[in-house]
Amino acid sequence: MFEDFKEFLKRGNVLDLAIGLVIGAAFGKIITTLVDGVLMPVVGMVSGGVDFTKQCINVSGKEIESCAVAIKDGAAVIRHGQLIADIISFLIVAFVVFLIARWAVKFFKGLEAESGPSAEEELLTEIRDVLTKK
Repeated sequence: MFEDFKEFLKRGNVLDLAIGLVIGAAFGKIITTLVDGVLMPVVGMVSGGVDFTKQCINVSGKEIESCAVAIKDGAAVIRHGQLIADIISFLIVAFVVFLIARWAVKFFKGLEAESGPSAEEELLTEIRDVLTKK
C-alpha cells in the first residue's frame, strides 16, 4: 500500500492539484477584493447608492438595526444582497477563467504550428507514402 501511495505521489498529479489549489485560493482573494472594493461600489453608485452586501430581509419578527447586527445577534435574515455580490463574483471568476483558457488554447496551437510535425508523424507519413506507392 505504501508503494502504491509513493507511485501516486510521483505521478505529479498531486503536486499539480496542490499548486492549482494554492493559486486558486490566492486568485479568490483577488477577485473578492475586486468585487467588494471596486465593482460593488460602482454597481451601488449606478443603482442609486445601494450597497448590496448590506441588503437583507428580516424574517425573525424582531426589530433589527442593520443586517450586520442581525447576523451578529443570530437573528433570521435573508441576505439577498450578499447573494447578488456572490453571483457577480462568480461571473467575474468564470469570465477570467474563460479568457485564460481561450488564451492558452491559442497559445498552444501557435506552438504546435511553429514546431512542425513530430518525428512520429513524419515516420507515419513516410509509411503512408510507401504503402500508397505499392
